[in-house]
Amino acid sequence: LRNAANVIGGLKDTHLSNFFRRILNKSDRATAISATARKLGVIIYNMVTKKEPYNPPTAYLMLDQKRKMGLVKHIKKQIPKFDLTTQDLGLATT
Repeated sequence: LRNAANVIGGLKDTHLSNFFRRILNKSDRATAISATARKLGVIIYNMVTKKEPYNPPTAYLMLDQKRKMGLVKHIKKQIPKFDLTTQDLGLATT
């Protein structure tokens, strides 16, 4: 798996090579190889045990998009606590 991870590190634009480069930016190459090898191992294990094909993520959300989605989720949880309606929030359709 480490040899495969090292090869993945040299690929152009794939899900795993992007992961490799993200780790490489934070630390050294050996750490990136180990992390990618572990990720490969987890992927293979899940494919074998769950008997389903690997579907790589197509796109990542940017950090600000993740924060916004988390904030929206938090706000939606808070709405019932304050007994608010869609009319109170100005979300009512006319």
